[in-house]
Amino acid sequence: MPKVPDGYVRVRSYIRRKPGPKSAKGLSVWAVAGLCAVVWLWGQIFGFGDSDAEQQPAPKPAVSAPAGGQ
Repeated sequence: MPKVPDGYVRVRSYIRRKPGPKSAKGLSVWAVAGLCAVVWLWGQIFGFGDSDAEQQPAPKPAVSAPAGGQ
């Protein structure tokens, strides 16, 4: 029998890669693109606080001269 390379194990009649330690999988590229699309659509539909700025009353100018003229 030939020697099994490092990182592999013989299972019955074939050579199989040894399972490595489970690592935390990150988000795939498509998942990140989907999240970006959701945030963009949310901003297009509901806006990011634009409605709050429209509801604030406009400041009134201060009176600098008396109303009665001389």
